[in-house]
Amino acid sequence: MNFVKRAGMSLGARKSKTAALLAIFVVLCTLLLGGFLLQAAAARQEADAQRVIGVDVTVRQKGLTPALADELGASDVVNRYNPRLPVRAAARGLAPLTSDAPQPDGEAGEPDQAPLAVNGVRDAGLLLPFSYGSTKITAGRGIGPEDADRDIALIERRLADRNHLAVGDIVRVLSADGAHPMPLKVVGIFQDPTQAPSSWTPPHELPGNTLYVPMATAQQLGTGTGTVGEAVYRIGSPDRAERLHAEAERVLGESGFDFRVNDKAYQDQVRPIQQVGVFAGLIVQVIALAGALILGLIVTLQIRERRTELGVLLAMGERKWKLIGQHAVEVAAVALPAVAVAALAGQLAGQSAGDALLGPQDDTPSAQHGAPDPWAVAGPTVRVEPGTVGRVAGIGLGISLVSTVVPGIGILRLHPRSILTDSE
Repeated sequence: MNFVKRAGMSLGARKSKTAALLAIFVVLCTLLLGGFLLQAAAARQEADAQRVIGVDVTVRQKGLTPALADELGASDVVNRYNPRLPVRAAARGLAPLTSDAPQPDGEAGEPDQAPLAVNGVRDAGLLLPFSYGSTKITAGRGIGPEDADRDIALIERRLADRNHLAVGDIVRVLSADGAHPMPLKVVGIFQDPTQAPSSWTPPHELPGNTLYVPMATAQQLGTGTGTVGEAVYRIGSPDRAERLHAEAERVLGESGFDFRVNDKAYQDQVRPIQQVGVFAGLIVQVIALAGALILGLIVTLQIRERRTELGVLLAMGERKWKLIGQHAVEVAAVALPAVAVAALAGQLAGQSAGDALLGPQDDTPSAQHGAPDPWAVAGPTVRVEPGTVGRVAGIGLGISLVSTVVPGIGILRLHPRSILTDSE
């Protein structure tokens, strides 16, 4: 009789033991699949976190222009960047805030012709007060790269309250020399926690008189080419900082610029995700080893229980390698349906397990200042893909082969006469 057919008959005759072996394989394959799914989810979330959280590099240089900042931002290691161009502006039909303290006698009668501190930005989400959550948008939205050609403004809440402004209203400002009037549409209102100084302070230094506008708008309000105060570049990981530094040397010169790397947020949030991925890899290795040992022990016990059967088959002239093959087919036939059950279990419970172990990332710029952010990190996405199921099936079949071939070596030493004599 063909040993494959004999393996099927043996499984049917030992229904209880077959069911027990199937249960063991289901648990084994489910744990293996869970480990692979967790590894894949951690890798995807790590990539998203690197893109969103990343590492902030602040570059400062005397004479840094918006054009140089844009050239450095075009580097392939940069995910996002934001130069900040500070300029002064005068108000038309807009009442700026003034200091409550009396003005010193020496400065009396010197009106401030440009009381507004305007900052040209490309991506407001990368401004340190916004990204770290100390300054929050309370209404509307921030300024992004898509706003480069728009005449819009992000204003402070105290200035908005004094002038009864809301999102959608128009404010009118003038360049510091009064030559260039410009209407700006309010797209967002932010709240700066900095309190106004108790001593007299020029209006443009009051935190309430701060506005953020796109870079092109700030350049029009400025009286010259304009110098960028600083530029923040977000890169994926700390090891890319050296590449960005080399690019900065090419664009800005080999000296004369300040290059500071801030990877605290990366270390706080990405490292735990990487640790989960490493833990999942260890789970897979331990489960594979433990499964091979457990199944090997079970097959060894089955071989001992079936010594009489083996002796009869050997006495009938059956080859020993076919007896080992029969046991391998029996175990493999149980492993394949166990993989299907594990795939179904992973599809049903994988997402909840991923959420519990990884969880969504809430410390993105959008979560910190309440504005919708297209760069926000979503929670872990757990997907049961055919390739992953194939890996589990391959490991399961490998375990079944090892767990039968290694104990099956003992079959090679069996002699039918001694087996049948011992059984009498």
